[in-house]
Amino acid sequence: HPSSQDADPSDVFRPDARAEPGTLKRDYRNYTAGPLLDRVYNTYLLMHTHQTVDFVLKKSMEYGACAQRRMSIMEALDLLDNVVDESDPDVDFPNSYHAYQTAEGIRQAHPDKDWFQLVGLLHDMGKILALSGEPQWAVVGDTFPVGCRVQKSVVFSDSTFRDNPDSKNPLYNTQYGIYQPHCGLANVLMSWGHDDGRAQAAPLTPFLLLQALYMIRFHSFYPWHTGGDYMHLCSEEDQRMLPWVKEFK
Repeated sequence: HPSSQDADPSDVFRPDARAEPGTLKRDYRNYTAGPLLDRVYNTYLLMHTHQTVDFVLKKSMEYGACAQRRMSIMEALDLLDNVVDESDPDVDFPNSYHAYQTAEGIRQAHPDKDWFQLVGLLHDMGKILALSGEPQWAVVGDTFPVGCRVQKSVVFSDSTFRDNPDSKNPLYNTQYGIYQPHCGLANVLMSWGHDDGRAQAAPLTPFLLLQALYMIRFHSFYPWHTGGDYMHLCSEEDQRMLPWVKEFK
């Protein structure tokens, strides 16, 4: 039998590696208990306090030109060795493992869709922003629209937005806020993080299918693809792409 030093890190570093036998998918993403809960809650508290319309616009301008740094895909993936996502209640290991595990899981489920496997490899690459001076609350975690009322399925929504200035602004705290009904998610300002950071810094963008771009930008938008909220902002195209985002999830 191989020693622990010889073990495949892809087998060792897994969300289910330390899980109790019989753990089901629904037992993950537990935001009410667990050894990492304090760290997770604090990350979301900071995120939900500081993610505002002004903050998102500022970050979009800062990173929109893609002029911060030039590197290869493999260099970026290697940097993920140094990133542990502080918003994740299930895993406490570098995100580089997660990238390869996701790509391999998609390869097994969809061996005929190489573009889908590529999305699995790249989807969290934007988390390298945490190594460039950005706090984790501006990089990781579930995303949500800013500029309108926060919906109930947003993680910790009942206790973490109290000090967010937008929540007290009448322009931003109604159901639609600054948006029009069914305006489309392409026209919605999402909380800033690795999804938008990856989508903007994407030289591959012209070559990726629309389904792939939706997966990259909205895979962390759990209040939408899992919670069923924010449908009042969605266009017909968003609805057509939703099954693909769900399949990625």
